[in-house]
Amino acid sequence: MTSRVATCRCGQLRVECHGEPVRISVCHCLDCQRRSGSAFAAQARFPTEQVRFEGEAKEWVHLSDSGHLTHFHFCPVCGGTVWYQGGGLPDLIAIAIGGFADPDFPRPNFSVWEVRKHAWIEIVGEGVEHCD
Repeated sequence: MTSRVATCRCGQLRVECHGEPVRISVCHCLDCQRRSGSAFAAQARFPTEQVRFEGEAKEWVHLSDSGHLTHFHFCPVCGGTVWYQGGGLPDLIAIAIGGFADPDFPRPNFSVWEVRKHAWIEIVGEGVEHCD
């Protein structure tokens, strides 16, 4: 079984994921742009039972544009958001792909909130589902 580890920048907060993600996506919503500090955010989602957490995390709860509550967990030392839960997929843990620091991580198969996508961004690849 595949095992992957994601951490915050300082390494204090760590998430170990077992098995393959059930969804890998990029999100162009304004909340994800603000959270990531980039033009979009990329995340992999795993069933809760396949994820193990280590280290101290702070939590921030946010009501998204879609009307769902999302619980963000971040490192109190370096501030890096490592995982979140809720939104439209409450039974899954979303892990920021950058936290894995793995250039060979599988590519996204969903691109969501494209109505808010920057005009210069193009998410390509066979089988990628595009959603507004």
